[in-house]
Amino acid sequence: MTAVEDNVDEKPKRLISGPGMLLVWFYGVMVVGAVSRSVYQIATEFDRAPLAYSLSAVAGVVYGFITYTLVRGGERARKAAQVCCAAELAGVLIVGTWTLVEPSAFPDATVWSDYGMGYVFIPVLLPLSALYWLRRNRTVTP
Repeated sequence: MTAVEDNVDEKPKRLISGPGMLLVWFYGVMVVGAVSRSVYQIATEFDRAPLAYSLSAVAGVVYGFITYTLVRGGERARKAAQVCCAAELAGVLIVGTWTLVEPSAFPDATVWSDYGMGYVFIPVLLPLSALYWLRRNRTVTP
């Protein structure tokens, strides 16, 4: 077998061993929370706070993608998860600051309002933890 064929048969490095499984669990809970909340709010009262409800839906999609990449494993999935976690953290910081500086822009809370205070600050702690875990589990090529 050639080196290329060896790589095809090689299993992707698991990202859900140890603390990674806890990350998958938390992200899974956040997917359910953010998506169910935003679907209900968009379906019943979208005109009340369209920006807030849309941002919650986006957060749910991001959480879902990160959950998928963690379960998928491998270096490519790890890098995709890192990019999404960095974008998630930026979103939490931007929206969190925006809700404190200009509360009238958000007549209703988003998942990321006040840095995730309505979700026990998990939205700000989760991407930090995930970025640490993903960096720690990168594949070092010789």
